[in-house]
Amino acid sequence: MPASSPRLAFVASERPEAIEARARLAERYGAVDPDEADVIVALGGDGFMLETLHENIGCATPIYGMNRGSVGFLMNDYREDDLVERIGRAEKAVIRPLKMTAACLNGNTQEALAINEVSLLRETHQSAKLRVLVDGKERLPELVCDGLLVATPAGSTAYNLSAHGPIIPIDARVLALTPISAFRPRRWRGALLPHKAVVTIEVLEPAKRPVAAVADNFEVRDVASVTVAEDRSHRLHMLFDEGRSLKERILAEQFSA
Repeated sequence: MPASSPRLAFVASERPEAIEARARLAERYGAVDPDEADVIVALGGDGFMLETLHENIGCATPIYGMNRGSVGFLMNDYREDDLVERIGRAEKAVIRPLKMTAACLNGNTQEALAINEVSLLRETHQSAKLRVLVDGKERLPELVCDGLLVATPAGSTAYNLSAHGPIIPIDARVLALTPISAFRPRRWRGALLPHKAVVTIEVLEPAKRPVAAVADNFEVRDVASVTVAEDRSHRLHMLFDEGRSLKERILAEQFSA
């Protein structure tokens, strides 16, 4: 990124305050298309940040978010002044997504990338029954639950945390494997896995107990099995205000009430 006067692209969610902010900032700082930018400035909440990251997978352009939404853990505070200076001093976080490969009961296979997590969820009132393998070795012959998820460090404070999974430091080379409302084995609370681990989840009794797989917001229904592994071919770059890095935010989250 140039030391001064970076070319900025402004993208906004559908919220009126985000759209209005994009117009003001573009007029004040100038704007280019995202594919011509040195930095993409995303205006919205965490959901929109995930959308922006997905749209720019495969692109090395860093993304700097400002909160114009309801949840802003992945966003910087919204201020219109000194934007270029803030970006120049920003700290970078590098994120690797997960790759989900879902084999469906109809014989189709679908793939998707997840920045936060890949989750398997029961589709009906019936609990899911899942078999869990790590690097080809069976670890759980049968997990009866509402679901199961694999989370990245960046996603460990999202759905994973709501499911009582661990918060993972951003530079830790591990993934969280977290059950959702586990019924049997009742006391299993999940596991931390090496970041290179390949997790395979097989659906038992899929006709009676159908299961959907979701990579962030991409859903595949009626899956027979799902394989999840870190995708080392993609690197996503996010920018955070000096002193408020993603590493610091995740660390602070572990001490929040």
